[in-house]
Amino acid sequence: MSRDEHHVVSNPVGGWDVKRNGAQRSSGHTVTKQDAVDLGRKISQNQGTELVIHNKDGKISNSDSHGNDPCPPKDKK
Repeated sequence: MSRDEHHVVSNPVGGWDVKRNGAQRSSGHTVTKQDAVDLGRKISQNQGTELVIHNKDGKISNSDSHGNDPCPPKDKK
């Protein structure tokens, strides 16, 4: 079972896209990576998904959990 994720990825034609796992169309397109990360973070927080941020070469550079994190931190007592 795959996680529910949104990805910030480089668009081959130019700019950056925010795409949900398995979606053919992007949830949003921006000119800059930072704008895509900001948009992706809003969408991810709203929908409770994991946000995975990719570099231009496609490698994962960062991720943020906004939903059911499979490895949540333990409560400090």
